[in-house]
Amino acid sequence: MNILTFETNEELNQVGANIIASLVQTNPYSVLGLATGSTPIGIYQELIRQYQNGLVSFKHVTSFNLDEYVGLPEGHQESYRTFMNNQLFNHIDIPMEQTHVPNGNAEDLHAECLSYDEMMSTSKQVDMQLLGLGHNGHIGFNEPDDTLNGGTHLVELKEQTREANARFFKSIDEVPTQAITMGVGTILKAKMIILVVRGKDKASIVKRALQGPITTDCPASLLQTHSNVVVLLDKKAAGELQ
Repeated sequence: MNILTFETNEELNQVGANIIASLVQTNPYSVLGLATGSTPIGIYQELIRQYQNGLVSFKHVTSFNLDEYVGLPEGHQESYRTFMNNQLFNHIDIPMEQTHVPNGNAEDLHAECLSYDEMMSTSKQVDMQLLGLGHNGHIGFNEPDDTLNGGTHLVELKEQTREANARFFKSIDEVPTQAITMGVGTILKAKMIILVVRGKDKASIVKRALQGPITTDCPASLLQTHSNVVVLLDKKAAGELQ
């Protein structure tokens, strides 16, 4: 793992965006694995700035998002499709048909998971997978468990995860109880993984994920088995690393 620590969020965002932009500049037909939540917003804003300044084009890029809530109405402000459109896709030149987010309102959710895996398997290998890190060590919505699912699957969200995401909703009662997520096996197939973590409240799980034992009880610890992981941390998130 290449672990980088930054004094400011601006520096972290710049480096994260530069890695992604450089990849797309080198390979305009890149396949990007993308993430939602507050963590990547600054990186997406920097990518938009670089696109607007003519430094990078995304018109041949294909993207696959990690996950989506189950049961939110289409167009709901907190759906991950709406998030990606608002935070990135609507502001760059990527054709919308080349962007993929699981359908959390599919009539048959298990069939949707199989279909999403099929789409990914017929595409090129993911060149870069962007990840955040949950307080309990989840990546995507792969929650701690005795075993982990390798492919895209339906997951029951842990109460801790729902509580962490409640800040985006009027109350925790509005936070969905299920989601569709890429499996850890799918995530680990990416050629490169960028893990971004911010904040003192994540310091202990950062230590577990990067320096603790590899265990399904901390799904992010399986990133230690990957050959090309870049970790971008602010100073507070890196506070407990040795």
